[in-house]
Amino acid sequence: MAEPDTIYRVMVLYMLDAVDFPLTNTQISDFLLEKDYTDYFSIQKILNGLVNAGLIECTTTHNNTQYFLTNEGKLTLPYFEDKLNDSIIADIKQYLKDNKLKLKEENRAFAAYIPTVNDSYDVRCQIQESSHPVIDITINVKTKEQAKAICSNWTKENSNVYTYLMDVLLQ
Repeated sequence: MAEPDTIYRVMVLYMLDAVDFPLTNTQISDFLLEKDYTDYFSIQKILNGLVNAGLIECTTTHNNTQYFLTNEGKLTLPYFEDKLNDSIIADIKQYLKDNKLKLKEENRAFAAYIPTVNDSYDVRCQIQESSHPVIDITINVKTKEQAKAICSNWTKENSNVYTYLMDVLLQ
């Protein structure tokens, strides 16, 4: 029997390999916690270890971390996949099947802000499909509160904004 940490690492690699979009820290943690596989602190240790080993990459915004399987992770997975028993694989497949649309939608929209040299904020808003930006807009605003509001509203209204822009620009 493999060590639990090894199994958790392989589970994360397997999950990331099974989808064609990144998974967030929250999404990975939710699965492992809901199924009582491990605790939150162990999950964070596992994710950091996989990043440090170059098997996964992460991008972090002000409130979200997304994980991607690297080529090295994809090549490594087959060597350890046999560490997962049929029950674990079934749990992962069922979770992804039940939640795929929700997981994908949660990762589709991205918004983050950074301060600029002239005491304002650049807010970057994106919609992605299969890790490629469909739309990528940067807006400069005067206050941090405005930047936070745009980020928050982008996650709720990105589809409407995209539709409106396409309608206006394709007239």
